[in-house]
Amino acid sequence: MLPSFCIVDDDAVSTRMLQNIIEDSSFGSVLGTAGGGVTGASLILDTNPDIVLIDLLMADQDGIETIIQLKGRGYPGRFVMISQVENKEMVGQAYRNGIEFFIRKPINWVEVESVLQKVSERWMLDRYLLEIKRSLAQLDPLQPGSAPARKEKNVRDVVGQIMTDLGIVGETGSKDILSIMEWLAENNRGRDFPQLRELYASSVLAANPQTQDLEKGSKAVEQRIRRTVIAALANMASIGLTDYSHPKFEYYAPLYFDFQDIRLKMREIEEDVSPGKGKVNVKKFLQVLYMETLNKLNG
Repeated sequence: MLPSFCIVDDDAVSTRMLQNIIEDSSFGSVLGTAGGGVTGASLILDTNPDIVLIDLLMADQDGIETIIQLKGRGYPGRFVMISQVENKEMVGQAYRNGIEFFIRKPINWVEVESVLQKVSERWMLDRYLLEIKRSLAQLDPLQPGSAPARKEKNVRDVVGQIMTDLGIVGETGSKDILSIMEWLAENNRGRDFPQLRELYASSVLAANPQTQDLEKGSKAVEQRIRRTVIAALANMASIGLTDYSHPKFEYYAPLYFDFQDIRLKMREIEEDVSPGKGKVNVKKFLQVLYMETLNKLNG
């Protein structure tokens, strides 16, 4: 089975080209097209396509605003952004709001085919995994020969996998980050996200409840975590320089880091200049990691 598509673009020529590429290259079927964000949102909610190709700038409602609206109304599909805009901040905002790939105008047939191949492969993988889950769910765990009960996820497993993806498992601050995530999962559900100093103190106390110098220990934790987050930033920037469409870069870079910090780090690596002072948003990193951990635990 092939995925279904909708195209939302106020440029009729681009829309026709995209539809031709999808159909002529046998990527799937086009359920409909729309020339604006408002009509596009209605079309998508009515037809429920698997993948949406959407223009960034449209007269009535831009693509990012339309994506936010659709996600808020429960649309679960995948998004590919189309635009001739080169503004890095807007591109970063689009990634942060859920697009998976970016196609630049004017439309290039080879580029579009490459992007559609990747997004279709992800869609098919998700369908395959969903079918496996459904099949396992139908098995009675009490019957002989049935699949064993799935191991319950815990914070250590979830955070460990994310830190592995970010390439920071071996960093000294990774233990502090894990300790903080375990403390948050145990003590902070339903509350506002704590101040960083409270998080640093929780790591110190977890390692040594009898500590006599909490302030000094907290400063050491802060330094270790900052170095670890900077290492994760550098790892993502290196991946991005090698392959801007790499799944890890596309997922983790806009989610965990500010776009300008990623661009700065990529420039430092590309130009082989000495790194700056290591500006990084540690609170955002920990907050996103905590939310993602909760989602995976509850998923």
